[in-house]
Amino acid sequence: MRKQIYNEKQLPIADFNSINLVKDGKPILGEEDLNALLSGGRTEMMELKNLQYGGLQIAALKSKLSLEKQKDGRLELRIHPIYTQVKAPDYLTDTEAEMLEGDEVPNLEKTITDKDGNKREVLVEFDSETNEFIITDTERILVPDRVNGEVLSLDQKERYRKGKEVELTDGTRLQYTGKERQGVRSNKLALVASIMVDGGLSYALYHGLKAMFGEKHDQKSKEYSKGYEQAVKDMEKQKREGGPELNLKQESRGYNRSSAR
Repeated sequence: MRKQIYNEKQLPIADFNSINLVKDGKPILGEEDLNALLSGGRTEMMELKNLQYGGLQIAALKSKLSLEKQKDGRLELRIHPIYTQVKAPDYLTDTEAEMLEGDEVPNLEKTITDKDGNKREVLVEFDSETNEFIITDTERILVPDRVNGEVLSLDQKERYRKGKEVELTDGTRLQYTGKERQGVRSNKLALVASIMVDGGLSYALYHGLKAMFGEKHDQKSKEYSKGYEQAVKDMEKQKREGGPELNLKQESRGYNRSSAR
């Protein structure tokens, strides 16, 4: 789950224009890709055409996009093409990097020291589509209070924050991921997450979710539990009554090959 951290007005339109992704002064992006960018995540893979990249004129380039905040507060558009060589962060051992690259584990939790000397707990994943490592600060992961109406225990919340699998009593399993636009994988195609906002619950419906790590969706993934169905009804009722709204999107960032590690 992700929390929107940027405003559309902050988008670097000139950067989008340089890769021919602007129409009528706005980026040419689908709603899910736009939400992913505004939450600090990545878009799905897309094909960019007729652009200049790295000083070269390129007819077509498959890549993902993300935003990076600069020291002066401006946002800069980052392009994530398919790299031919993999470069891991220095704080990963060769074995750890190989485990992630080989899809042996979904993620690894690491304690690192940033350039300001502060220790941070991060979650490291590998994006096999672009051959890049994705880093998420675990303190910035937005953990739901309820999923499908079921209250998460403190242990479940901590597991979710650390990128581990969480299972509900209705059989729904879910796990945070910075690799997907919606920030979560599940053994179900859809789920309803909610958090407490000013004393009230704020709901978000997630649909078309990717399967859990190393799994595929089956017929059962299309079956909705009673908890899910009731949560959808509660969400629809709150919308009619004008309850609190929150865009549950998760802040994550891609590993920058050129940055200090």
